Amino acid sequence: MSYKIAVGSSDGVNVDLKFGEVNKFLIYDIDDDIRFVGARKVDKRSLDNTNKADVSANCNSGCSSDNSCGNKGNGCGGEEGVLKLISTINDCRCVVCKKVGFQAQKQFEKRAIAVFDVEMPIKEALDKIASYYKKIDHHQSLRK
Repeated sequence: MSYKIAVGSSDGVNVDLKFGEVNKFLIYDIDDDIRFVGARKVDKRSLDNTNKADVSANCNSGCSSDNSCGNKGNGCGGEEGVLKLISTINDCRCVVCKKVGFQAQKQFEKRAIAVFDVEMPIKEALDKIASYYKKIDHHQSLRK
């Protein structure tokens, strides 16, 4: 079974971005092997047009202020901004980022998209997730 995974990375090597910090998602196709298929840019300008434009500006600078992406869902444009970010990757089986806030997690849950909060090399994360899904898809035990 083939599926896609969206990854938040600043350097293409490590999972090191929070969901709201992502300017582009790296998309990988998982089948018998793991294959990079491309990047999907996030249109931050459309997020700035939401009713939380001043908060979105902080999110673009790295979510380091009190109005960060994880602040009650108000970062990166609030719920409307989160939905726009999610729509960029709504065909993926899961998203892998350093951190995904509560509001975004709830929206992913509604769409049956799994969320993995990790901070490690992309290859290691994808290998572990692919192994996990292979066992799930083939009704195998997750225990070693």
